[in-house]
Amino acid sequence: MKKFLALLLTGVMVLSLAACGGKKEEAPAETPAETPVEAPAEGGGTIGVCIYKFDDAFMTTYRNALQEILEGKGYTVTVVDGNNDQAKQNEQINTFITQGVDALIINPVMTSAAATIIDTVKSANIPTVLINREPTADEMAAYDKLVYVGADASQSGTMQGELILDTANKGDINGDGKVSYIMIQGDPENIDAQLRTEYSVKALTDAGVEVEQLNLTRGDWDREKGQTICANDLAQFGDQIEVVFCNNDDMAIGALQSIQSAGRKVNEDIYLVGVDALDAALNEVQAGNMTGTVLNDAKGQASQAVECMEGLLAGDTYAAGEQSVYVDYVKVTPDNVAEFMK
Repeated sequence: MKKFLALLLTGVMVLSLAACGGKKEEAPAETPAETPVEAPAEGGGTIGVCIYKFDDAFMTTYRNALQEILEGKGYTVTVVDGNNDQAKQNEQINTFITQGVDALIINPVMTSAAATIIDTVKSANIPTVLINREPTADEMAAYDKLVYVGADASQSGTMQGELILDTANKGDINGDGKVSYIMIQGDPENIDAQLRTEYSVKALTDAGVEVEQLNLTRGDWDREKGQTICANDLAQFGDQIEVVFCNNDDMAIGALQSIQSAGRKVNEDIYLVGVDALDAALNEVQAGNMTGTVLNDAKGQASQAVECMEGLLAGDTYAAGEQSVYVDYVKVTPDNVAEFMK
């Protein structure tokens, strides 16, 4: 209850009913398969943090924020790089368990590995916070000392579509009565990629705008791939492309390089939107080289993840269906971009 009240007082934007004050229950009797976890003394404890790969720009901001917050609270923190290799990350998780960490914060390499990860931490009775890549509710329900902290990706996709609807011609630059676009997708297995892809276009169709998908290509969140994909699509479709949707800013910045190389001008003869509000993207929005982006609040999510972790260490548990905690996205446009720049 104390943790729940703390969250209310801090005014964190949490859309889940669970917030981070999971229901506290009396600990069950010890069984051979489960050893009770004792909460570390305040200002102490060891935390293992698994990141899917260190060279992802958004997750770099996220992991740095996590480490700063945790170390500021007196925890001993080890952060490891999964190198985008699920087998390697599985080994890292097992190593942390063998070392006896008090809690884990895990950014899975593959969303499809969530069930295996949850089974592993449950067997070890380690309080765990999953971040950035959301398992299904059924998968999370298997363990009541587990919480997911992230953001509702459908909201970010909707906001991308709204950025296009907010333009003078609602994305229909050539005036042919439809918006012709390309979609540069992250990892299609990732729920964020799926929902951003779906809801960015749905925002247009829900507003009565006719759309035409010229191409959808997997870019794996990677800047160089975003550049290559956009270059290929511009060569194939040319002036037919009115909007470039990118599931994240890194791919959008790569796409921008190809747009500029092709002699196109963002906000004049093509629109470009991303997600994350990386510093580089904010600079481009301010300069008029991106139509807009959507803030994916890495620092806010890191703070929330630590709050939830501390709740779990204090004995909080989560009922099925109440294990996802969301932090709101925010639209970033040339009108408000200065508010988000350092």
